[in-house]
Amino acid sequence: MKKISEILIKEGIILDLKKKEKIEVIKELSERLINLGYITDPEEFFSEILKRENLESTGIGMGIAIPHTRSRAVKDLVIVFGRSKEGVDFSSLDGKPAHLIFLIAGPEDKKSEYLFTLARLSKLLRKDEVRIELNKAKDEEEVLAIIKKYEI
Repeated sequence: MKKISEILIKEGIILDLKKKEKIEVIKELSERLINLGYITDPEEFFSEILKRENLESTGIGMGIAIPHTRSRAVKDLVIVFGRSKEGVDFSSLDGKPAHLIFLIAGPEDKKSEYLFTLARLSKLLRKDEVRIELNKAKDEEEVLAIIKKYEI
């Protein structure tokens, strides 16, 4: 199983998300995956990630959201990350906006690796120091260094 730092791609880190609405932010992060060649069918992928989001919010609280889906339109397990200064309403359980948004995309045939990644990322982001440092990170390298420092 790959580590979070191996699945989170440097080119997929956006430290200043432009969009303010949940759907638009998911689109902005998805565009990065499409441009990097991870998505074979953008329409199918976007439809599936929104379907997943509508089932139940991926805002887990503490300023974090982890939109995610598995799809035939995804080539390989990948994570992109976006940060929002103002925060985005992801209907989190604690009612607070999400500032750290990690989008996980996985292919249909990597279910266990996908679920394992989702669980490990959630556990990592529960640590206060990880969230504090990610909110202060100055560049993509620093984001990756923080993840490497705290992941198990």
